[in-house]
Parts: sequence; structure tokens; C-alpha cells
Amino acid sequence: MINWGYVILLLLVGTLTYHRKALDLWGSLSMVIMGIIIIFSAGVNWLFLILLFLTLSLFVTRYKKDYKIQLGIYEGKRTAKNVISNGVVAFIMAAFGGFYLPFVGGFIGSIATATADTMASELGILQQPRLITTMEKVVPGTDGAISTLGTLVGILGAGIIGLAAYLLGIITDPFLSLKIAIVSGTIGCFMDSILGAVLEQRSFLNNEHVNLLATITGAIVGIISTIP
Repeated sequence: MINWGYVILLLLVGTLTYHRKALDLWGSLSMVIMGIIIIFSAGVNWLFLILLFLTLSLFVTRYKKDYKIQLGIYEGKRTAKNVISNGVVAFIMAAFGGFYLPFVGGFIGSIATATADTMASELGILQQPRLITTMEKVVPGTDGAISTLGTLVGILGAGIIGLAAYLLGIITDPFLSLKIAIVSGTIGCFMDSILGAVLEQRSFLNNEHVNLLATITGAIVGIISTIP
């Protein structure tokens, strides 16, 4: 039995993100539509995990806003492309995967990747980054750049998703949940950096393509992580 109050709550969240200029109109609409389908297909707890990612991403994006504006890398308002590239894999896992454990792993893995990548990107720039392929120092915001700080907060973000997935009852084994999230999120985050350094810098892919491929990687690793 679906509590329609959750649908109303989702509509309010979508309206708030639009008015706070965190998402543009189409981005907010995309989030609401995917969220409603997830509520009816998998349950509201699955949606809460995605909303946790959204909350964390908004917080780290706004952190040190002036510094990011000076660097020219502040992303204040995200679009439908951002929402879809980061969330469509999780949406598919939830909408069509039901409660089969491999798809649960894919769901957690994709969200953990999106969370780890966002936190690593937004907070890692506070430390001198290096290009993942050559380890040479580069300016903050360079595609494919990594830092110790970014890596650590990325792993932390993935761990938060794993812990939340357990607390929300999406998966009943806390150690398995943490393993799926941390392993998938870390590998997916590094895949994002590798694709950024090798393909995005050469304009073969754009940021949305890289994000999508990274979350696909995280989902695959998450599925594999559920195999005994």
C-alpha cells in the first residue's frame, strides 16, 4: 500500500530544489518522475537513499562556493542531463530489479559511485590534485584529476551510502552493504577519473557520458559483490 504522502513529499522536494536553484526545471521534473516510479516499483526507502545522495551532493557543491567560483568550476544549478547521467542506472535497478539481491547490489553500487564521485570532485579540489594517468600536478578542476583528500572523502561518501542502505532496510547484512558500497563506489569513482583523463580531456566524451559510464561500472561491481 503506497502512502501518497511520500509522493507529495517528493513533489515538495522537487519544487524546493528548483526554487533553491540546485536543479533547473527539467532537472527537477526528471528527479520527481524517476522518484515516483521508484516509490511504486521498489519502495520509498529506495527513494530515500537517492535523496540522501542528492542532499550530500548539494551540501558539498555549496561548500567553499566562492573559492569554486574563482576557479570557474562552480556548478550551482544542475540540469536534467546531470540527474539522468547520475541517476538513471539506479533508477533502472530499482524500477526493474525489484528485491533480487544482485539488482539491490547494482542499485547501491551505482548510488555509491555517484556519491563518491561528487564528494571527491567537490572537496578534492581543496588540495593540490594530480592527473590519475601520469601523477603530474594539475590545476583543480582538471578532468581526471585526483587527490588524497578527494579519494578519502569519496570513500567516506560511499560508506555513508552503504550504512544508510542497511539502516533503511534495503539490505539486511550491514557488512555486505558496506562492502558493496565502498568497493563499488571507489572503483566507480576511479573509473570516472580514468575516463576523464583519457577520453573527456580529448573531447571524446563529455561529463554526462563519463558520469553514466562510471555509475554503470559501480552497478556492475555492486552486482558482482553480491555473488558469494
